[in-house]
Amino acid sequence: MRQKEVKFVYEVYNSIKSLSKDDADLLAHARKITATAYAPYSNFQVGAVALLANGEIIHGSNQENASYPVGLCAERVLISAISSLYPNTAINTMVISYHNLNGNSGHPISPCGICRQSLLEYEARLNHPMRVIMSGMDGKVFVIANAAMLLPLSFTNEDLK
Repeated sequence: MRQKEVKFVYEVYNSIKSLSKDDADLLAHARKITATAYAPYSNFQVGAVALLANGEIIHGSNQENASYPVGLCAERVLISAISSLYPNTAINTMVISYHNLNGNSGHPISPCGICRQSLLEYEARLNHPMRVIMSGMDGKVFVIANAAMLLPLSFTNEDLK
């Protein structure tokens, strides 16, 4: 038997004020975009903003429907929009924020499993690391160097060969 270790490293900032101006601007944008979410069932509004390698900034928000919970998460809405508007354009940074209308929005949250897989696939397909910044409407901010770190022991296209 052998033991292996998966190490997860990320940066923690006390608030948006501790970020660089560019990152703080992206996070402020993501926080604002939460208001465009359609979340009448969960009351959990998520906004995501991406800085693309071509300099464009695109955003998306979660979209629920009456056949809850088959709605779309903000991260997948954003990736779909980018893939449609700017095919084969890498994402340099994705910022995710949320507003929980039923409670606390003051700590970072991580994407769900489906979104983690989608971020990993997009990053791998374009062979370009995607920084991920996560925060609520205030409080701490987490910065992860690349999306692959969010899903260790991931299922990839290599597993299909």
